[in-house]
Amino acid sequence: MLIDLIAGARPNFIKLAPVVNEIQKKQKEGLILDFRIVHTGQHYDYIMSQTFFDELGIPAPDIHLDTEKGSQAVQTGSIMVKYEDELEKQKPNICIVFGDVNSTMACAITAKKMEVPVAHIEAGIRSGDWSMPEEINRIVTDSICNWFFTTSKLAGENLLKHGASEDQIFFVGNTMIDTLLKHRPNFKKPAIFNDAKLSDGDYFVLTLHRPNNVDEAHKLASTIEEIVHSGRDKNIIFPAHPRTAQILENLNIEYDRLIITEPLGYLEFNYLVDHSFAVITDSGGITEEATVMQVPCFTLRDNTERPETITIGTNELVGTDPANIKPALDKLFEGNRKKGSVPEKWDGKTSERIVSKLLELNL
Repeated sequence: MLIDLIAGARPNFIKLAPVVNEIQKKQKEGLILDFRIVHTGQHYDYIMSQTFFDELGIPAPDIHLDTEKGSQAVQTGSIMVKYEDELEKQKPNICIVFGDVNSTMACAITAKKMEVPVAHIEAGIRSGDWSMPEEINRIVTDSICNWFFTTSKLAGENLLKHGASEDQIFFVGNTMIDTLLKHRPNFKKPAIFNDAKLSDGDYFVLTLHRPNNVDEAHKLASTIEEIVHSGRDKNIIFPAHPRTAQILENLNIEYDRLIITEPLGYLEFNYLVDHSFAVITDSGGITEEATVMQVPCFTLRDNTERPETITIGTNELVGTDPANIKPALDKLFEGNRKKGSVPEKWDGKTSERIVSKLLELNL
């Protein structure tokens, strides 16, 4: 069996790594199972891309599509054309896509049109927010896949409502958590920890990258001002996505307790989260990691495709209005820290379940 594993952006690499490790384990046991890592090049910044391969022990990509940079349409179209060229040279038995980035949808469509079966890892999650490119990617991808590997029972219910059958859906857990649990003992203290004289529990970690939070300069400035003032005496460590960093530079925002850094590698970033007072973010994946690390998390969005991080985990949905930040943080400072637990099957064994199911399918 030849499996194509599609990676294009940071979350894909984290979700892909344990699946690769499990396939390699089966290979050592003598099973005829092979894979190709297809790197679309969607994230081309070294820290946002290659460093994750280095830190997570992922083999070098077998195929690099070197995607054109530009708009959503330019990027998606480029991935489709270049992946089609590769499929014309050799077709795998199955194409596996991860998450909800442009690479996910583009390669799923291309493979399906080339009559290659497609499986989606992290299928069925929904925010209900059609203004998010990721929501469109999820819905289009799930509408054409052959098999669905889900992180929650709710995701499976979403798929059933949209026409999938029960024998296509496999509730396996969360491969991102496989990676987190495996590498947590190896988290590395970043230089900023000592440079800023940080100590455990005395700082916030902030990440912002979604257009409705960062594209409007006045809104971004108001949000950061509210976080700094509501954070009382604690430092705010902000590893800024390259796109966000450019906007911040133009705004000339400076506060003594706001420390803006370049993006960090996986092991360094999660060290910061694990030792923080709390996380403020608009990232879905970080809410999952914070839940497992039992770190309070505040999401600056009006909706989430990962409701289990709220109903079960440590995440709280604050919304996109900066005025909501202070009341949320005041509760935390008053000792009303949300106590969460870990969702079902987020146990580090998701990739084992996925590869076992692939072998059962006998493609």
